[in-house]
Amino acid sequence: MKKIILSAALFAFAGLTIANASEVNKPSDIIVQQDSVTKTPVELKDLPEPVKATLQTEPVKQWTPTAAFLVTNADKTTYYQIDIKKGDETASVRLDAEGKPVK
Repeated sequence: MKKIILSAALFAFAGLTIANASEVNKPSDIIVQQDSVTKTPVELKDLPEPVKATLQTEPVKQWTPTAAFLVTNADKTTYYQIDIKKGDETASVRLDAEGKPVK
């Protein structure tokens, strides 16, 4: 009788373990969105005149331009990113072709 009760208890425990182990969680959906921004290097001397004029105004005039890029977004809008330096500090300015700041 003891063996029967122990066997029944063992089968019940094994059955619960198998039932819990077979539960499968549905994986969540992953959405990937590719960033379609392109940066094309531009020589500082080749920047549009309005952009050059903006770089000569305060407070940007205190900084030295080091590199420039023409950035094209996925929606085909473009702006110029000009990397600037002042001593040990570095920053970048984003201007459209008319020399106006871009957010």
